[in-house]
Amino acid sequence: MPSKQVVSAVPADLIEVGRVLSAYGVRGWIKVQPYSADAEVLLTVKKWWLRAPVPPNKAGDLATAPAQLYSVIKSRPHSAAVVAQFQGFDDRDPAEKLKAHTVWVSRAEFPSVDEDEHYWVDLIGCLLYGDHNGQSVLVGQVENVFDNGAHAVLEIHTGTLNDQAQFIAHSTAKGRPIVELVPFVDAFIHQVDTDKKQIHSSWSVDV
Repeated sequence: MPSKQVVSAVPADLIEVGRVLSAYGVRGWIKVQPYSADAEVLLTVKKWWLRAPVPPNKAGDLATAPAQLYSVIKSRPHSAAVVAQFQGFDDRDPAEKLKAHTVWVSRAEFPSVDEDEHYWVDLIGCLLYGDHNGQSVLVGQVENVFDNGAHAVLEIHTGTLNDQAQFIAHSTAKGRPIVELVPFVDAFIHQVDTDKKQIHSSWSVDV
């Protein structure tokens, strides 16, 4: 039988890192699409937590499926994807049943990176500060990070801090966030402090 189990002590720091595209081959392998251009987490961590796809409820809200633990015995890059085999998976049938499952990994198990490298998930929620006439000014908060093919890009929701240092996002007349896209490159980004959730840059700010 495939090695999986529903575990009560699911890590509180699970990060969604990919999605199962399909079975791969006839020996129980699966093909996974990583969410980041860097698939190092999937290639290094041997404990994956998978959640089955759950349709929205009547209110349109997405439910969360229970996390099931799988032990990876082999994994390797395959074009832009990652292929892997779980313990106990010996043929295609159990692998096919995992199609469209999301793949989660404990943040505590992410491999360490160099001082000047950062996981995208750690950048989300950081406050980005830019430059206005030589002064450091808040631009907004990182809402998302994506790859444009040449480098990573920070999707910033502009806003301000209130008296309690809580971020208040700006919005349009229709209630939509005001977004700026900032290249995550050395030409603009000077300092990243994920502990303080701050990024300092030379991005020009109009006040």
